[in-house]
Amino acid sequence: MGDQDVRLRHRVVHGYRRAYRTAGEGPPVVLIHGIGDSSATWAGLIPGLARRYTVLAPDLLGHGASDKPRADYSVAAYANGVRDLLGVLGIERATLVGHSLGGGVAMQFAYQYPESTERLVLVGAGGVGREVNPVLRAAALPGAELMLALLSRPSMRRPTRLVIELMRLLDSDLGQDAPDLLGLVDALPDARSRSVFVRTLRAVVDWRGQVITMLDRCYLTQGMPTMLVWGSRDSVVPKAHAHRAHAAMPGSRLEIFDGAGHFPFHTDPARFLALVEDFIETTPPADWSAERWRELLRGGRFGTPGAEVDSAYEVVVEGG
Repeated sequence: MGDQDVRLRHRVVHGYRRAYRTAGEGPPVVLIHGIGDSSATWAGLIPGLARRYTVLAPDLLGHGASDKPRADYSVAAYANGVRDLLGVLGIERATLVGHSLGGGVAMQFAYQYPESTERLVLVGAGGVGREVNPVLRAAALPGAELMLALLSRPSMRRPTRLVIELMRLLDSDLGQDAPDLLGLVDALPDARSRSVFVRTLRAVVDWRGQVITMLDRCYLTQGMPTMLVWGSRDSVVPKAHAHRAHAAMPGSRLEIFDGAGHFPFHTDPARFLALVEDFIETTPPADWSAERWRELLRGGRFGTPGAEVDSAYEVVVEGG
C-alpha cells in the first residue's frame, strides 16, 4: 500500500463523528495515539504496516478530526470508544499499539476486553508510575486553558522556538521531545480543543504526577504477547518506567531506543516498523479463556490470594 491508500474516514458512533485512518489487508493492527495528538502521528508507519496488515488508527474522541463534545475523557472511556469503533467496523480481535496515553488506553482495553486483544505494544506508555514531566503537571493546574491559549498565539512562536533551540543545544532530554510537544500545542487551535486536552490530562495527571496505575493488573497479561518500546531519553515518561513495567508483565519484551525521546517511532521509524512486524510474526495471538482469566484473578498480582496494592504501589497482604 502506498501513501495514497491511507485515507481519513469517519463513522458516527453514539451520535459523535469518529475519524480514523485505515489501510491494508490482513490481521488487524490498531494504532492509538497519545494526549493532544491524532492518528497523523502514525503517518510514517501506516504504509509499511499496511503491506501485511489491516491498519486502523483512530482519532480518539476529542482529538484530531473527531468530535469534541463535553464527555467522559477517562482512560476507561477511551478503551470503550476503541471497542465500539472496532465493533462498527467488524473487527473482532486485534494487535494494539499504544503511545503515551494511548499505551494506557491499550492496556485498559486489554484489561476490559481480553478476548478482543491479540497482542500489546506499549510505547512510552502512561500508567506505570507517578513520575511525569513537570510541564504536564503544571498543565493540570487551574488556569491551564489560559496558558495553552497564550502559547498558541502567533506572537509566542518565535520566543518559544528560541527556548526549544536552546534546550536542543544544551542537549537536554526535554530538548529531544520539545519539537513534537510543541506540535501538540499547535494542534489545539481553539478553546474547545484546549478544554478537551485539559480534561483528558486531568483524568490521568494532577500536580503530584500520574494518578492512575496499571501495575496492579499487569499480572493479567500472562499469556498475552507484550512488547514495551521506550526512548532512553524520554522526557515525558522516564525510561525507568519501561523497566518497571517489564518486571511487572510476565514474559514481556523490552526494546530501548538509545538517544530517542518520547516518540521513538518518529526518531527511527524503520527500526520501529521492523520491531512491530517481527513481534507480530514471531508471537501467537493471546489464547484467552474465561477459566484462565478467573485463575489469574484469584491468584492475584503476586500469586497470593487477597493481595492488595496501596497508593504507593507497595504490596499489602491480608493477615501479613
